[in-house]
Amino acid sequence: MNLEKGKHPLDVFFKPRNVAVIGASERPGSVGRTVLWNLLSNPFGGAVYPVNSKRSNVLGVVAYPSIAAIPERVDLAVVVTPAPSVPGVIRECAAAGVSGVIVISAGFKEIGAEGARLEQEILSVAREARIRVVGPNCLGVMNPSTGLNATFAGSIARKGNVAFLSQSGALLTAILDWSLQANVGFSAFASLGSMLDVGFGDLIDYLGCDPYTKSILIYMESIGDARAFLSAARSVALQKPIIVIKAGRTAQAALAAASHTGALTGSDEVLTAAFCRTGILRVESIADLFNMADTLAKQPRPTGKRLTILTNAGGPGVLATDALITGGGELTELSPAAKAKLDAFLPLAWSHANPVDVLGDADAERYAQALEIAGDDPNSDGLLVVLTPQDMTDATLTAERLKPYAHRTNGKPVLASWMGGMDVATGKRILSDAGIPTFAYPDSAARIFNYMWQYSANLRGLYETPTLAEESTGEAGKLQARALVKSIRAEGRTLLTELESKRLMTLHGIPCVETRLALSAEEAVRSAEAVGYPVVVKLHSQTITHKSDVGGVKLDLRDAAAVRAAFEAIRARLVELGNADGFEGVTVQQMVRTGGHELIIGSSVDPQFGPVLLFGSGGTMVEVYRDRSLGLPPLNTTLARRMMERTKVYEVLRGVRGQKPVDLAALEKLLVRFSQLVVEEPAIREIDLNPVLASPERIVALDARVVLHGPEIPDAKLPRSAIRPYPTQYIGKARLRSGQELIVRPIRPEDEPKMVQFHGELSEESVYLRYAGFMKLDGRVAHDRLARICFVDYDREMALVAERPSQDGRPTELLAVGRLTREPGTRDAEFALLVVDALQHQGLGADLLARLIQVARDWGMERVTADIVPRNEPMQKLCRKLGFTIHSGELLHAVKVL
Repeated sequence: MNLEKGKHPLDVFFKPRNVAVIGASERPGSVGRTVLWNLLSNPFGGAVYPVNSKRSNVLGVVAYPSIAAIPERVDLAVVVTPAPSVPGVIRECAAAGVSGVIVISAGFKEIGAEGARLEQEILSVAREARIRVVGPNCLGVMNPSTGLNATFAGSIARKGNVAFLSQSGALLTAILDWSLQANVGFSAFASLGSMLDVGFGDLIDYLGCDPYTKSILIYMESIGDARAFLSAARSVALQKPIIVIKAGRTAQAALAAASHTGALTGSDEVLTAAFCRTGILRVESIADLFNMADTLAKQPRPTGKRLTILTNAGGPGVLATDALITGGGELTELSPAAKAKLDAFLPLAWSHANPVDVLGDADAERYAQALEIAGDDPNSDGLLVVLTPQDMTDATLTAERLKPYAHRTNGKPVLASWMGGMDVATGKRILSDAGIPTFAYPDSAARIFNYMWQYSANLRGLYETPTLAEESTGEAGKLQARALVKSIRAEGRTLLTELESKRLMTLHGIPCVETRLALSAEEAVRSAEAVGYPVVVKLHSQTITHKSDVGGVKLDLRDAAAVRAAFEAIRARLVELGNADGFEGVTVQQMVRTGGHELIIGSSVDPQFGPVLLFGSGGTMVEVYRDRSLGLPPLNTTLARRMMERTKVYEVLRGVRGQKPVDLAALEKLLVRFSQLVVEEPAIREIDLNPVLASPERIVALDARVVLHGPEIPDAKLPRSAIRPYPTQYIGKARLRSGQELIVRPIRPEDEPKMVQFHGELSEESVYLRYAGFMKLDGRVAHDRLARICFVDYDREMALVAERPSQDGRPTELLAVGRLTREPGTRDAEFALLVVDALQHQGLGADLLARLIQVARDWGMERVTADIVPRNEPMQKLCRKLGFTIHSGELLHAVKVL
């Protein structure tokens, strides 16, 4: 696919120069007729070509027997022929040089194996010809800003700034019908169907760069390519809200969704965790989907969860409070200053608390003054104004009086609920037009506020600088762990014994209680005496995973006689169950009694997202309490803390009723190491560390269970993390001309403080040459900017830093940064280099650029490019040396074909 500079591959679906309708028809009610009519009756600035082998014209337009017969190259083809014919049609499109195809036809993987085979045939042809495909089994695509309507919907959407993506075409038509009545506009309107090729990730990337799109709304049944989706969402979420409603929360609904799209769906709980990880806002209803888009477009995001409610009636305030607290929000505790100011002008009978009841006779001025005081209260994060129509209340005048406060409340969002019908309609319109989202009911408004602060918290968590979790085991330990897993799989086993499981944990720096193997009762006694009474004796078996279920755990054994009896009882129980071969001795460990809290840390594989982490309350009642949170690996310390905070046991770990808190920093680091284990050992199918005993004195795993994928799954097919882990393969060393040796490695989120120091070492000239202009130091080292630089999504970007190792007590420091960024939707990648002035002309820039070129090759890129300031002669010289061609312009354009 030859792309013009600046042209995105998905432009073909939204800005085509011409469109062919393959399967165009004049038959009333047919999809082929509707699609053609929609394209003809909504001019988009390009030609429309009907393709019909049996007619010379369709709807009065010249028709062609095949796409090959069309006299010019076609950008976009819309296919409405029966499913069995579609692979052949795609071959014809490939031969004709078509760039994009929308397959509206149904009858593919949603109907079974034959449909799935047809899809794979289509995909194979399309990939080879570099054709992008939307569908199959979809409604099509609209671009209201250009007038393109390549769908079989009844009409085209209004112009607006909201993009709506849906897997369900029927839902899309219902939303379209509603939007025309409600005067809601869209920047893009797309039905994706089965997402054979173009998926949510592709369109999020595309719409993230679209100047007409301010927010992206998604109706989702299955996520598609999880890694692409999460990568795109994380990249775009900070600039534009991404709001999702996901169907299939219950098992029955998930089954219905699977039968609709033919897609495999995983755990809904995991999906929620993935959304949190990437800054996506998940809502529960279609109404909330559009309410949130409207609210986020009009009001700032709250910095916290405390809401101040102003109302002229007690009941609505109580309803709003219930909705707020149930959703996790909090009522503002009015500051003494705010209370005093409210006391000074409100009637004596006001509520003297939040909700602030300004009473039923409140006029417009009383509302305005109360809102101003509440907005100035430093305790408050947001404001909700509720009005019920009463004889003394003028809903329209009050709305007019509140208009100036739409954006005058110290950056806090203002929401309103004007309750009633015709009496409040004008006031609602006034507030909405002024930028204050207005709801029919106060509980709806409170629910929207909860979504807002949750969204803010998710975004903050994306780029909160973590602390570095130091390695507690070296590369040698990891190699031993890998060899252990490999040897067990080679034996054809999937279940690790408790001893093997604990050894694997220890090799990854996860502390486990000392455990010894005993093959006889006397050996068990000797082990008990060595570790110290009281002890725990457990079944040792390569085939039985849940030891408690077969009576294989004996606790609190205090002498040799008890240990001997436990050994014999466990053996006898296995014989009684008819599984004598399952008894292979026992393990002996000390009975740990430190008054700690029992936790569970685990991992299992989700069909959509791969390995998933679990943290929560542990022990034998883990399935009863179900106090847990899920997360995606890899973690850093900040993400580990967020996982912990989402559980009830977290409050206990912080210390309650005079108890000392657990060392939460140590627990964070344990979770980080555990996530690294999960990423580095993809052969693991399940892990349970249960219980992990956490006390103020220590954190230690008392039991460990590890299950591997079977040997029938080759290494290349093992499930991988949905978020690309830290790319250790790019760690190396660089030697300067001076002989000094530096470490070169991918950047980490924890490098933000070092990046501040790095920018402080740069001269104005170096800054100008890198950024093609001057950028002040405070702008370069602002947290929001550096966080995005250091929190690299290794799926789409690589930043390599050159680091001087610690020596003579001096801390490590960064001396150069090289960055490679994929151009979305293309096989181009752009590089940038920056070296501290003191080390320029030492060969460091050439070393970094050579490494970035290798990264581009590993990614399968075709070109590496850069824009260079004309007076940056050293960079031009370096590029030519490494095989770049320099093209002239206001900025020089360097290109290397790989």
